[in-house]
Amino acid sequence: MRRVSDSDVSSVRDFYDALAPDYHRIFGDWDASMAHQATVLDALVRGRLGSGPHRVLDCACGIGTQAIGLARAGHRVVGSDLSPVAAARAAAEGAARGARLRVAVADMRRPPFAPAAFDVVLCADNALPHLLTGPDVEAALAGMRRVLRDDGLLVLTVRDYAETRRSRPAAAPPQVSETSDGRTIAFQLWHWHEDGERYDLEHFQLVPKGAGWAVRVRRTTYWALTRAELTHFVEAAGFVDVEWHAPAAGGYYQPVLTARRRTARRPAR
Repeated sequence: MRRVSDSDVSSVRDFYDALAPDYHRIFGDWDASMAHQATVLDALVRGRLGSGPHRVLDCACGIGTQAIGLARAGHRVVGSDLSPVAAARAAAEGAARGARLRVAVADMRRPPFAPAAFDVVLCADNALPHLLTGPDVEAALAGMRRVLRDDGLLVLTVRDYAETRRSRPAAAPPQVSETSDGRTIAFQLWHWHEDGERYDLEHFQLVPKGAGWAVRVRRTTYWALTRAELTHFVEAAGFVDVEWHAPAAGGYYQPVLTARRRTARRPAR
């Protein structure tokens, strides 16, 4: 299995550095989406850990879509991200909305926080599949486990890749968003690797420019991890009570995995 190289890390960082100024264009109403996602995630957290508020690490916070909403819901949130541009925007957008949000630039494989510092670790928006090898996924989950308290909650959201791995689509359907700063057209091209599991993504955004359009293209790579594969990695990392929450049932736009940090007092089942 190939190793993640410095160029792979730079590719992910460059992708989100470039996308950060336009990331809100993915949503027709970014603030409404923040509020909805926070409602769903907050219910998952409080339903498993009690009313709180809770200490939350969003270890792939991007521009703050989940972190800001959870902070405004009353949780004590820290956001970290590999992209310094995205992290800086998360801090600015949180401050503009009155959210108390601490932000750090960090690699999710090496979270720079004390052991047991958080009640919840969140990794949303299909961020984990940017890690392209088993050892790197293992390192990230070990880091998340280290900074969680005993019986703390892990929350991951990812694409549902089962059918995608079978059909290997060449593209994702185009999306049109009406935002406060104009209409945005977005689409993706997927270039599959020979292993049939990883793909290079080209993300196109057409944004208004004068009487025409500006075309912005960003590129990165994903590992199309299935639910079974991710469940295996999570359990092997020392988590128990793994549950999957489908969008139709939970209301989140991607499948959500929740799990608890195993403790010495609570053996794995």
